[in-house]
Amino acid sequence: MTAARQLPLDLPHPESRARADFLPGAGNERAVALIDSFPHWPARTVALVGPEGAGKSHLAAILAEETGAASMPAAKLDAAAVPGALAAGLLVLEDVDATLPDEAALFHLLNLVAEKDAFLLLTAREAPAALATRLATPDLASRLRAVPVVAVEPPDDALLGAVMLKLFADRQIVPDEGLVSYLLARVERSVVAVRDIVAALDREALALKRPLTRALASRLLRREADPDEAGEADA
Repeated sequence: MTAARQLPLDLPHPESRARADFLPGAGNERAVALIDSFPHWPARTVALVGPEGAGKSHLAAILAEETGAASMPAAKLDAAAVPGALAAGLLVLEDVDATLPDEAALFHLLNLVAEKDAFLLLTAREAPAALATRLATPDLASRLRAVPVVAVEPPDDALLGAVMLKLFADRQIVPDEGLVSYLLARVERSVVAVRDIVAALDREALALKRPLTRALASRLLRREADPDEAGEADA
């Protein structure tokens, strides 16, 4: 017999980007040091790079909050936005390698940073040198290759476990004993995968009107691994 299910509301669960909610670990020590050392940076423009979910945007938000800096996605940068972008003396330009940027605007921004003795923090998944290979403007490519890079390394088990607990807490869930270690041994080693499994487990528990347990997690993981087999088991 199929277990009774209800349709859970897919309500947003915003994650706080306050400093108190940032989880430090061995892989992000250099990145945290960069944020804390502002304005004593190795260059006027610095890149913070790392995989999705590594904490780049959280650190960038901390920097913006503590300095009053402006922050914007690189996809929205255009010539008209450049003069006002550095009004606070520091700009956080996020996801520079997500799409090809407006090359003229980015080149103008880099020049203006130098002219005004301002600062620019770029965030990206890869070092700006990788983006440089896709650009049509040689001078811009040369500038990006010279940008110092601070990497946020993939999280270790301790940090992933802490992230999982925080994500559960954001949803007002206290997982039962052993659930976190059980999940960590079975999901991809990334913050994105941890975020996805926490959201999926929350939806599953709400749909079945059951507490979130290791047994429920096992059932969900089996279904994701083999939907046909899990569907037959539920029938």
